[in-house]
Amino acid sequence: MDSQSPLFPLAEGKIPAKLAASEMLGRFNRTDWKTTGLGAAETWPHALKAACRMMLASPIPMALLAGREGIMLYNDGYIAIAGGRHPDCFAASVLSAWPEVAEFNADIIGRVFSGESLSYEDQSFTFHRNGTAESVWLDLDYSPILDDDGSAVAVLALVVETTKRVMTEQELAQSREQLSLALASSAIVGTWDWHVPEDRVYSDEKFARLYGVDPQVASHGTPIADFVRTIHPDDLQSVSTAMQSAVETGGRFSMEYRLVQEDGSIKWVLAEGQPLIDRNGLCTRFPGVSVDITAQKEAVEAHARSEIGFRTLADAMPQMVWSTQPDGFHDYYNARWYEFTGVPAGSTDGEGWNGMFHEEDQDRAWTAWRHSLQTGDAYQIEYRLRHHTGVYRWVLGRALPIRDEKDKITRWYGTCTDIHDTKMALAEREIVAHELSHRIKNIFSVLSGIISLSARSAPESRNFADLLRNRIEAMGRAHDFVRPHSRTSRPIEVETSIFGLSQRLLEPYGLEEMDNRIVFVGDDTIIGDSSATPLALLLHELATNSAKYGALSHAAGRLTIAGHHDAENYVLEWKESGNPVCVRQPEQEGFGSRLMKISVEGQLGGQFQRQWDEDGVRVRVSVPVASILRSSKLAARS
Repeated sequence: MDSQSPLFPLAEGKIPAKLAASEMLGRFNRTDWKTTGLGAAETWPHALKAACRMMLASPIPMALLAGREGIMLYNDGYIAIAGGRHPDCFAASVLSAWPEVAEFNADIIGRVFSGESLSYEDQSFTFHRNGTAESVWLDLDYSPILDDDGSAVAVLALVVETTKRVMTEQELAQSREQLSLALASSAIVGTWDWHVPEDRVYSDEKFARLYGVDPQVASHGTPIADFVRTIHPDDLQSVSTAMQSAVETGGRFSMEYRLVQEDGSIKWVLAEGQPLIDRNGLCTRFPGVSVDITAQKEAVEAHARSEIGFRTLADAMPQMVWSTQPDGFHDYYNARWYEFTGVPAGSTDGEGWNGMFHEEDQDRAWTAWRHSLQTGDAYQIEYRLRHHTGVYRWVLGRALPIRDEKDKITRWYGTCTDIHDTKMALAEREIVAHELSHRIKNIFSVLSGIISLSARSAPESRNFADLLRNRIEAMGRAHDFVRPHSRTSRPIEVETSIFGLSQRLLEPYGLEEMDNRIVFVGDDTIIGDSSATPLALLLHELATNSAKYGALSHAAGRLTIAGHHDAENYVLEWKESGNPVCVRQPEQEGFGSRLMKISVEGQLGGQFQRQWDEDGVRVRVSVPVASILRSSKLAARS
């Protein structure tokens, strides 16, 4: 290695073994310095090479910033400071290798090259050396490396990381501050020191006032009986026994008891002390401290009352209510659960609940539950649960996490709702709806067949027949989209935007053949699965009325569908024009008008406005964006 090192051209095996084995000397020798702004190492100034030799041999973390670009050279001690940026920052400009502190380093290079020597103690930085931002503190010393002519050729940086020391000092200071605040707060009642042989108790002002003793008297010492008299009568015997035992054995004294205040109120205190026993086994002193825990006791009692209230409310609910620990361990079920399942109390704690599911639903329910536990997403699933009669009934399971102020999940609360009868009724309704839809679509098919047969006998009407048949087929597709659906019957191709839905529902009326008669302008917006049906009913009713009486019923008619966002609402405007017949408001509101209002105002929580201009109707619908985007899935919330 000696003969290959440009730093030691005359070494001839004299390089110290530790230096010869160093990682950074090896990297220095393997680097093609011709590709850097410094040029070949053999051509470097003697001062720079000498500084490199000194740096590489030193155990102190050092770095050289060579040239105005600050090309980095550093020793083994600096590797820990470079972190994840090693070895890429070696032989690279410090300005590009450490971009988050490039301005600082540029200032250092400029000042040192101007002849300054700089020193910083506990200089704070934010580094990204290991991929994430971290606060770092360093002791830094910068000196110029001067060439024979006195000009600076590099900056020598001595770097000592003081992060651990600074953070330790900050934590210590914080601890001292917290201790000081704690001692000064009202929670710490005060300290006592009982000199047992002479029966004199010396205490601070806070302790004396809590026990109803004059602070001036307590500071000079007074018999312990003056303090004991304020202990609640129901606690006095146990406190006296515990203190006597501590005096005789030297054991630690720790008790919670009540004090009766002058106004009759009650204070809870935690008193702790440690007797001091001499060589003869006699207690000479008994110092200690008393802490006011009244607030904690009241909080515990309030929590107990709240827990009783929660359990009473949960048992009164018609749903089955359960809760789990953050890891999903089930530890509570209300009375409805045990009434429904008929299982003994506690038998479904932990993972025992899964055995209550139908075997075909167990894997699915576990998969959904594990996903919620891992992600914090809301839990929602339908499954079959074993009833106490032995049959399985469909229930809807839902659960949401409770989070603390740090967004950490502390518990899960869930419900199981019996939906078996509703699910069976929906299934029956779906069969009827499917049959009715099937018959209506058969009518469309029969009409298409009749048109095709008629066209064969009248070839001259074939173009018209094809157009009419396409219209009927489009009506069939629109009907299939608008009719109520279950999850299984919903069409696979569902429009996901307002404009897309409008185009699908206008298709039966010859949308493609109307050239510029139907125009879409403004902003489109996506829609959720829960809002698709009411929006489809609204647009279908408007399109039907337009085809019967409005713009789409006349060749000169024109329809403009415009959308835009207005704060938290989405506004859709349906404007018909070019109607040769004067349009007037009907005397009575029909079923279609009521259906549109119910869809917008009842189901979507929006506003529905309609006015009749001379050449066409104008409809304005304003719906909260949240209603348009809503999904049928349960949303997670804190």
